[in-house]
Amino acid sequence: MTNLNELYDVLVIGGGNAALCAAITARQAGASVLVLEHAPREFRGGNSRHTRNLRAMHLQPTATLTESYSEADYWTDLLDVTGGKTDEHLARITIRDTTDVVRWMETQGAHFQPSLSGTLNLSRTNAFFLGGGKALMNAYYLTAERLGIKVAYNAEVKSLRLVDGAVQDAIAVSEGAPVTVRARSIVVASGGFQANVEWLREYWGDAADNFIIRGTPFAKGLLLRNLLDQGVAPIGDPKQCHAVAIDARAPKFDGGIVTRLDCIPFSIVVDHEARRFYDEGEDIWPKRYAIWGRLVAMRPKQIAYAIMDSKSEELFMPSMYPAIRANSIRELAHKLGLDENALEKTVREFNAAVQPGTFNSGSLDDCRTAGINPPKTHWARVIDTPPFIGYPLRPGITFTYLGVKVDENARVLMSNGQPCANLFAAGEIMAGNILGEGYMAGIGMAIGSVFGRIAGRETGKFARN
Repeated sequence: MTNLNELYDVLVIGGGNAALCAAITARQAGASVLVLEHAPREFRGGNSRHTRNLRAMHLQPTATLTESYSEADYWTDLLDVTGGKTDEHLARITIRDTTDVVRWMETQGAHFQPSLSGTLNLSRTNAFFLGGGKALMNAYYLTAERLGIKVAYNAEVKSLRLVDGAVQDAIAVSEGAPVTVRARSIVVASGGFQANVEWLREYWGDAADNFIIRGTPFAKGLLLRNLLDQGVAPIGDPKQCHAVAIDARAPKFDGGIVTRLDCIPFSIVVDHEARRFYDEGEDIWPKRYAIWGRLVAMRPKQIAYAIMDSKSEELFMPSMYPAIRANSIRELAHKLGLDENALEKTVREFNAAVQPGTFNSGSLDDCRTAGINPPKTHWARVIDTPPFIGYPLRPGITFTYLGVKVDENARVLMSNGQPCANLFAAGEIMAGNILGEGYMAGIGMAIGSVFGRIAGRETGKFARN
């Protein structure tokens, strides 16, 4: 049984990638460390257990990464997806530090595999975890145990008590009993508020009831709200989030990455009125997959449908749910609950707009439409070969971008611009400093890993001093 009444050098709140990176780094610096994980042991790891890869800068090929991915390339990609809404200083710290993160992860027991192909063709940019995020987190927890890091599960931190810009203690509930936990320094790595549907409703209204939460149901944002109420500086738009289009048949919480649908570049996507509303072929999928959750969230009833034919079926990772198949567009519309005439008209007009080109599923090709709005700028092919296939889509929220503002040392900043003396943050609770909007594959794990290690380094220094 972990003793929660001791005075620890470092208290880490959260149990995912960022939290364990902080805990391990602080412990290796000589600090005594306690980790409080809200989830039970079998669900430890937060959203990190659902991840697959980390975006990493590298100047030459490695065992798991091809070619090179320079700081300039990484920065350009980030600017593209965020529209410039990012703190460049913190973003470049993240980018540069990923050059060392993969090696560091391996020293903590992580293993990597070659990148996947298809719509997740990330061999140049992303290092894939062998066994996925759950295997990564299991490796971290084994390392934590070996190092003597104390971990308490079913331990929810309800609030931190800030006095004159410093944390005095943490109020928690552990195994159903209230407890006050003391530590010389605190790392908050407890995620966003995406699992708090009532809080989402404050910004999205009733639409939030139709959102599906892809990750942990324990990310309620209680501690985030507590810190903001005490004058910690906020960062990020509360309506911005990492949101992807997922199969509408997925569970409300914790379905994970397997509920995602990767078929959109090779489909047309229509709303509940069977109308297209955005360019499905705008860019390479890893740069644009995370815009589709928000796009669907902004449609009436927060529902959409991906429509394709048999030519495209083998080009993407299939859903965990069976495809809806039909021998005609009218039959498919009936099965999806769409107006048959409307969907038939949409497909007919799309087919008429498709221009001749050379199809290439792995790169930006010249298969496009003309004379139709919205256009499809790549991978546009006529939908004419039965069976015709459909998937229902809902917004799948991974994590929210409203968080706490930090400096380059992961110190949490107050609204007056001054840093808290002993409070640090890492992971999704501070990702809004770098992700003002948009997302690209693996950047969340990059932010969590880099700032988790920074927070661990700085709390280790704090303990020694």
